[in-house]
Amino acid sequence: MKAKTRIEFIFVFALAAVSLQAQGPPIFTDSPILLGLEGSGLRTFGKLSSTEVGKTYTQIFALPYNVTADFQVGAVQPYLFNFPKSGNDQSGWGNLSVFGKYSVIQIDAKAKTFRGLLKFTQTFSTGSSNFSNNSITTSQFAFVSGFVTTQYGLYASVGYSFISDDMPDNLNYDFAFGYPLLPQKYPPFQLNSYLEFNGSYFFDTNAHILFITPGIQFIGSSNFLIEAGLQLPLINVGTDELKYNLLAGARFLFY
Repeated sequence: MKAKTRIEFIFVFALAAVSLQAQGPPIFTDSPILLGLEGSGLRTFGKLSSTEVGKTYTQIFALPYNVTADFQVGAVQPYLFNFPKSGNDQSGWGNLSVFGKYSVIQIDAKAKTFRGLLKFTQTFSTGSSNFSNNSITTSQFAFVSGFVTTQYGLYASVGYSFISDDMPDNLNYDFAFGYPLLPQKYPPFQLNSYLEFNGSYFFDTNAHILFITPGIQFIGSSNFLIEAGLQLPLINVGTDELKYNLLAGARFLFY
C-alpha cells in the first residue's frame, strides 16, 4: 500500500470528531476528547500536501454526533484535487467513512485530564475511480488515549485495519507531543507546537513506514485554526519512495 494512502488515512481520523480545544487537537494523531457544539457540528478540513512527485489538495467534510456524553458517531467525506508533476491533473470524491467512538476512561483533575476511547471506522469504496479501488473496503479497530494539561499534551493511538480483496492488513500507530507557546486564555488565541510520530506496518508484504512530523498550529477563535507540518520518513521499507511531505491547512467548525 502506498505511503500516500497512510497520509490520507491520518487526515480522516485527525478531523473526524475534534472540536477546537484551548490547546488544540494534534495535527495527524487522533484525540480521545469527545467535544461538540451541543453534541454535533459540521467540520471541514482543507489540507495541501506537497511531495517530490506533485501536490494534492484534500477538502474533508465531517459530521460527528454525540449520542451520549461517552458515545459519538459520525461520517467523513473527502474531495481531492491531484496535481502530479507528470501526467494530467485529477479531481473527485474520495471514499466515504463512518465511525463510532466510545469513551472507556476519563480521569479528571485540576487543570489536567486523562482520556481513553475505543474507535471503529468503516471505509467504503464510494470514491471516484481515479482515487478509489471500487472493490476494496477497510475496517479499523483502534484505541485512542491522551493526557492533556494546561502545559502540554500527550496523545497516542494504535489500530488494526482489515483490508478486503486479499490486500495486506496493517497496524497503525501514532504518538504526539503538544506544547503551547502562548499562555492559554478564553476566547482562544493560541499558538501550539507539535512533534508527532505516525507509522504503519503492512502484514504479508512486511512493508513499514514511520513519519516524524514537527508542526505548528494557530487557533484564532473557538471555531477556526490553521496549521502546518513537515513529514519526514524515519523508516520507509517496501513502500513508495517518499523524501518529504509538506502539509498546510485549516479547520473550520460551521455550527
